[in-house]
Amino acid sequence: MNRRTVQWVTIVTDLLLINLAFMLAYVARYVWQWFLPVTFLEPYSRYVGQQLVLTGLLALTFQTTGVWRRRGDSWLEEVARAGTATAAGITLMMAVTFFFQPAPFSRLLIFWALLFIVLFLAVARLVRRLLLNALYRRGIGAARALVVGVGEAGRSLIRTLLARPDLGFAVVGYLDDGGGENNIGLGRIPRLGHYDDLDRRLLEAAPVHTVFIALPGEMHRQLLSLMQVSQQHGARVQVVPDLLQLSLNRVEFSNMGGIPVLGVRDMATYGHMSRANRLFKRALDLVVVTVLAVPALVVMAVVAIAIRLDSGGPVLYTSPRVGRDGRPFAMYKFRSMVVGADEQKEALRALNEADGPLFKIRHDPRLTPVGRVIRRLSLDELPQLYNIVRGQMSLVGPRPPLPEEVAAYKPWHRQRLAVVGGLTGLWQVSGRSDLTFDELCLLDIYYIENWSLGLDVRILLQTIPHLLSRKGAY
Repeated sequence: MNRRTVQWVTIVTDLLLINLAFMLAYVARYVWQWFLPVTFLEPYSRYVGQQLVLTGLLALTFQTTGVWRRRGDSWLEEVARAGTATAAGITLMMAVTFFFQPAPFSRLLIFWALLFIVLFLAVARLVRRLLLNALYRRGIGAARALVVGVGEAGRSLIRTLLARPDLGFAVVGYLDDGGGENNIGLGRIPRLGHYDDLDRRLLEAAPVHTVFIALPGEMHRQLLSLMQVSQQHGARVQVVPDLLQLSLNRVEFSNMGGIPVLGVRDMATYGHMSRANRLFKRALDLVVVTVLAVPALVVMAVVAIAIRLDSGGPVLYTSPRVGRDGRPFAMYKFRSMVVGADEQKEALRALNEADGPLFKIRHDPRLTPVGRVIRRLSLDELPQLYNIVRGQMSLVGPRPPLPEEVAAYKPWHRQRLAVVGGLTGLWQVSGRSDLTFDELCLLDIYYIENWSLGLDVRILLQTIPHLLSRKGAY
């Protein structure tokens, strides 16, 4: 389903829901008589003219305010934009009513119409988002995108496209700009050559629907040429501004006595989080852990007994991990493998199914029978609630790595150590162990650069169905 089709379906659906909401508002006012009783019953036919006028005014405000054109907004931003446009349309409706004074007019009916319209549009956008997400994750209807340039701007774009499948793009590959450090691994996203290789053959072989150009600012001449080639062969062009080689999320705009000033947020200060935001995140951790404490303790007791009965030995396994800014700490897990499993690791190195510094085996022979079950259900991670209480971990964040993994990191991989590690994270709800190491890092860096309390809540809510599906859990 391409962008134009989605837009037209959204427009038609919105107009139908606006009319349905108006009809329901009439029922609420005259049939259910919410809030205030009525002394007379106006027939619905006398409100049809106002309904049509309101529909036309809302179509106008939706079009002029970009409700039907904006892409990339969160669900809350979409709802807020639609609600603001609806309120503007209702205000215009009140003005029209004031001047023309139609015989039937109920201010309470207009209030119910506003409420129902916003509610219906909010639900419709949530359903649309869920359906498109499901389709895009399966590669259905997503626009095939080529990224030209993999400097900081290009990598930031790729991180965003990987983390936000709801944007509707599937990255088929990238072209580098020849910069030494730009030729890095990007997971399963293949390098298709140099930017000079962009031509009709490449665009048709992929095939490519959208070309994202993220070249350094000094390459503006090449930019114009690449835009022309892409458009000549039917590809849509999007240009990503390479603002001082920084992600726009790291740039702060301010006004100093009428002079525009650009500032750069310090990645070392917990991503983009202020002290107040860190406190909010910490408060969320403690509140959720407190709510889960009793049921978690019950489950942990059952798991501990099962481990002891199954294989004897210690119940807990202490894993050395690297936390924020490279600080080491001990992470606790339920033991899911035989005693002495770490000593067998080198002997099993040939069976490793992960790339990069990771070590994972889908059917690890070291797993105990109970360990295989608790791994599948992620119950082995429950003791890390203690790490969260101690402040060594958070509910949401990059997965804390092993010291041997950090030793094999490339410089750009170390960006994921800028924050406290998490029990769950963006990569866990985007594929878990099925992702490559580079994709894991890209998603973690996206999380750091785009952190918000809402993003944490969304990841926590998405974790539940992913745990139940057990996809990528091994």
